[in-house]
Amino acid sequence: MEIIQADSISVFDRGLLYGDGFFTTAQVKDGRILLWQLHKERLKNCQQRLYFPEIDWPRLENACQRTSQDMSHGVLKIMITRGKGGRGYLPPKNALQSVIIQTSDYPVHYKALQQSGLQLQFSAIKLGHQPLLAGLKTLNRLEQVLIKEDASNYECDDVIVCDLDEHVIETSVGNLIAIKNGKAFTPKLDRCGIEGVYLQHLSTVNSIEKTRFSKQMLSEVDALFVCNSLLESVFVRSVGEHKFNLPLAQMLKTQLESGML
Repeated sequence: MEIIQADSISVFDRGLLYGDGFFTTAQVKDGRILLWQLHKERLKNCQQRLYFPEIDWPRLENACQRTSQDMSHGVLKIMITRGKGGRGYLPPKNALQSVIIQTSDYPVHYKALQQSGLQLQFSAIKLGHQPLLAGLKTLNRLEQVLIKEDASNYECDDVIVCDLDEHVIETSVGNLIAIKNGKAFTPKLDRCGIEGVYLQHLSTVNSIEKTRFSKQMLSEVDALFVCNSLLESVFVRSVGEHKFNLPLAQMLKTQLESGML
């Protein structure tokens, strides 16, 4: 395992050539990586499902802790590629993974969004089905690039993305959680989409049912939330023309975060 903390990488790295890798993005506060165990579990899940060689987890953890120890509030991104080698798509038998650790400032506009809530529209881009990669945060993010480009056509904070069958999956930045009659629901991610660390965190303190979501369902719920590791959970103000009851949404957000659902 080669740990890279620089601004360059080999042009022969499989992460660059084929998107052969995965990553996670964590929030850092006062030198502490928030939800670190869940981020590590995500990386382990990707490593196993993509048939990567075993990773030196203590070494990786130590490198991440050293990198983030002086950060007051920021972002830590960990990318793991299969490294160099192999003939074409075929991976090398004894791959030496490349681990890239990056830091950046916490997005300043996120704090405003947490207070104001989100206005959402539906993206015209649909997610394809690939159960082998469903839920994983791989380096193959061209669909998300197209989604972000499409989102620039709307007056909104983010867009909701559906799959080829018109089932609601996620937004361009996070998972969706809906609450109706005191029960929480989130879209199934067995065919596409990314299972976020913050969704996993909220699922450990609340009972959140995974189900198929239709567009119509979003106008029938009491409240809707978008969550990821940086935004945490943010209430949705509106989806298209449909507006949510904001006092109710704010109350339910408090219950969701405190595990009272």
